[in-house]
Amino acid sequence: MAPPSASPIQVIDRMAALLDVLAVARDGASLKILAAETGLHSSTAFRILASLSQHGFVARDAAGLYLLGPHFLQLAAKVRTGLDLRALARPEMEALCGLVGESVNLTERQGDEVVYVERVAPKRMMRVEQVIGSRAPLHVTAVGKLMLGEAGAAATRDYAHRTRLPAYTANTRHAVAALLQDIAASQARGYALDDEEAELGVGCIGALVRDATGTAVAGLSVSAPMERRRLEWAALVRDAAERISAKLGHAG
Repeated sequence: MAPPSASPIQVIDRMAALLDVLAVARDGASLKILAAETGLHSSTAFRILASLSQHGFVARDAAGLYLLGPHFLQLAAKVRTGLDLRALARPEMEALCGLVGESVNLTERQGDEVVYVERVAPKRMMRVEQVIGSRAPLHVTAVGKLMLGEAGAAATRDYAHRTRLPAYTANTRHAVAALLQDIAASQARGYALDDEEAELGVGCIGALVRDATGTAVAGLSVSAPMERRRLEWAALVRDAAERISAKLGHAG
């Protein structure tokens, strides 16, 4: 009979503890640090890490530091196909809607447009309505501008040449230089704004949702009449997007 320290459940618990530490150690972690953080004896941690390495879950760099291995990326790609993004995002969207009292949208990119795939609306008479299934050009939405930024400046210029950046209002970024400048500022702060660029009187704050590989797979945004929109909501939108990303396996 195996001793308690070798029980299968305890081994899994110890393995999970080591992987959790590695998940937040961007530059890798030494055996000493891993043992200290998990409370495991160095020899025990070493044996578990060696087994994980054999299966590709853990790797070591040139300095001998431990890192999460490539097998996680392979598994993450398969797991994501079975996840319902709308179902995962809905609780966070409802919580965000409760905090700001305005409409919350979940969008995905399809070609040169964003598509609204889910929304949560407040119980108030005057609110911004975004119908599920409706579309908007990338350059006139907060999330769309961030998605263009993910693709890079060259791809954004191609988009501008392809679409000619039609102006929906006087505030639309319909010049390439202005659009690129707005995108760069949005990426630097981690959220983007739509200042009446798609519709007069309506403003949005948006942030990206990422999967386990760090790829932007969706966007989360709050839409409100401009007189009610508050820039302090940006942190709330960004935090909610990060929590949805975490559900998709993104380490942040």
